[in-house]
Amino acid sequence: MTLRHITLLLASVALSASAAGAAPGGEQLQPKANEVPRDTSFTFWSTAVKVHKTYPDAVLAMPELPKGMKEYRDVVYSTLPDTPYGKRDLHVDIFRPDTDEVLPALLMFHGGGWNSGDKTLEIPMAKMIAAQGYVTIPVEYRLIPEAVYPAGLNDAKTAVRWARANAEKYGIDPDRIAVSGTSAGAQLATLVGVTNGQPRHEGNGEWQGTPSNVQAIVSMDGIATFVSEHNIAESRQSYEKKGVLPVNSLWLGGLYEDSPANWEHASALNWITDTSAPICFINSRLDRYHDGRDHLTQIYTLRGIYSEVHTIDVNVHPFWFFHPWIDETVAHTVNFLNSILKK
Repeated sequence: MTLRHITLLLASVALSASAAGAAPGGEQLQPKANEVPRDTSFTFWSTAVKVHKTYPDAVLAMPELPKGMKEYRDVVYSTLPDTPYGKRDLHVDIFRPDTDEVLPALLMFHGGGWNSGDKTLEIPMAKMIAAQGYVTIPVEYRLIPEAVYPAGLNDAKTAVRWARANAEKYGIDPDRIAVSGTSAGAQLATLVGVTNGQPRHEGNGEWQGTPSNVQAIVSMDGIATFVSEHNIAESRQSYEKKGVLPVNSLWLGGLYEDSPANWEHASALNWITDTSAPICFINSRLDRYHDGRDHLTQIYTLRGIYSEVHTIDVNVHPFWFFHPWIDETVAHTVNFLNSILKK
C-alpha cells in the first residue's frame, strides 16, 4: 500500500469516526441514555479495508471543498417532537457554488443496508457534483436501530419538501430538484421519485402543502423492488438458516409473509405512473443490486418516461467511494442531470 493510500485511509477513519461516533475500525459504541442508537459498522474505513484486498490500487475519494464553493453543515430540515429518544432533529449538509445563481438541487441518500452509515458518506460525491453547478444536499434519515419503514421514506419526502420550501434561502430552483442514492439510499431515492404525487407514500412530516415531486432520480446499485420471487425466497432461507431476520426484513417489519403491505409499499416497481421521474441507473457488475431495474426501465419505455443504464466494470458494490470509479460515476450523474435539469 502506497503512502497516498495510507494517508487517505487515515483521513477516512477520522471523518467516519467523528461523524458517526465510531472508534477507528468502525466498532459500535454504546449509546448514552436517550441517545439515538446507531450502527457504525459501515464506514469509509471498513469498506476500504475490504476492497483493498482485491483492488489494492483503489483510492478513497476524499476531496477538499473546491475553490469557489461554500457549504452549510448540519442544517435542521425536520424536528420530530416526540420520539422514544426525545425531541429529534434531522439534518442535511449543503454544498454549492459561492455565487448568487439559482441552481438545480440534488438530495443525496447514503447506503448502509437501511441500518448503518450516515450522510457524510455522500460528501465526496456531493462536493464533486456541486462543482458542476448544482446544490447538493446529503440527507440524514432514520435507520433500523431507530425506526423501521416507512420512517426513512417519510424523512426523505420531508427533505424534498423542505428543500423546495427553502429554495430561495439556498439558491435552489424549486422546479429542478432531483434525488440520488447509493445502495439502500438508492432504493429510497428511487421510491421517492417513482411515487411523485402519490399520497399513500407522502407521510405526515413537516412542510405539508409543499410538493415532494422530484424531476430526476439517480440510483447507484440500489434495488427497485423487494417483491421478486428470489428476494422473498432468499430472505426466508436466510432466516431459517441463521435464526435472525436479514436486514431487508428488519427494515420492512418482518419476512414477506409477516409484513406484505410494507414489502409492496416499499417496492418502487409497483408504483410507476406517468408522473414518475426520469431515472438513471449506475450499477456495478453485481447482479443482486439490479433487482427490478430492467423491468422498471421496460415499463418506463412503454409509458414514454426517459431512463438510462450504465455499468461500472467492477465487482465492487460501494464503487462510488473510490477513484477511479467515482469519477465515472460522477460523470454519468452530471451528464444525466444536465440532460434533464439544464435543457
